[in-house]
Amino acid sequence: MHKICMTEDVPEREARSYETPNGDTIFVTQRDGSFFAYQNLCPHLQVELEFLENQFLDRDQEYIECSTHGALFLVETGECISGPCQGQSLEKVEINVHSDGGIYLLDE
Repeated sequence: MHKICMTEDVPEREARSYETPNGDTIFVTQRDGSFFAYQNLCPHLQVELEFLENQFLDRDQEYIECSTHGALFLVETGECISGPCQGQSLEKVEINVHSDGGIYLLDE
């Protein structure tokens, strides 16, 4: 397993991007004390989701938002609920939150 960050690095209803050992960019977000991670790629045109660094959520910090198309995704599942990629989903990244407070990328 590879340590991505610590839980305190990702505040509630915010998101942070990280580079994985294989060079992919992922982001981690927190909702109600649970952490979710996804590849930083919109399924519509395979572009990165954020326009500004770490700006992955909509204005109300309720949904993940693609800054290019305005598509909205559920935080818990990555499912697109609005926009040109409706019915598709973000690619989930498997993580594990350890008792030491670390968020670890599970080996593939």
